[in-house]
Amino acid sequence: QVQLVESGGGLVQAGGSLRLSCAASGRTFTRNVMGWFRQAPGKEREFVAAISLSGGSTYYTDSVKGRFTISRDNAKNTVYLQMNSLKPEDTAVYYCAAKAPYYTISDYDRQYEYKYWGQGTQVTVSS
Repeated sequence: QVQLVESGGGLVQAGGSLRLSCAASGRTFTRNVMGWFRQAPGKEREFVAAISLSGGSTYYTDSVKGRFTISRDNAKNTVYLQMNSLKPEDTAVYYCAAKAPYYTISDYDRQYEYKYWGQGTQVTVSS
């Protein structure tokens, strides 16, 4: 069982930065592909970024490429999402998610691939 707790959300002006953290409990973190998703008001939840077990491979949705960076610290059981040059359209609840142990990085943008989810953290970007 994996429990995920996000932190780091808040209110920021357009052009600003935030770093989200996701702390994972359990002993399988190094065997879990990790991802970030977001859900804006009135919209469906969408994929943002994913990272492989070692952190050597990362994937992003087109709208955040060059602005967001996903990383992980396996020693701390934590995955991060560094968000720079934030835009009002980045406003959403951001969710951390983990695949079951040993699941591959394939279909990293599919929500059904992720077994564990955090409670979400609100990010609001003002114009």
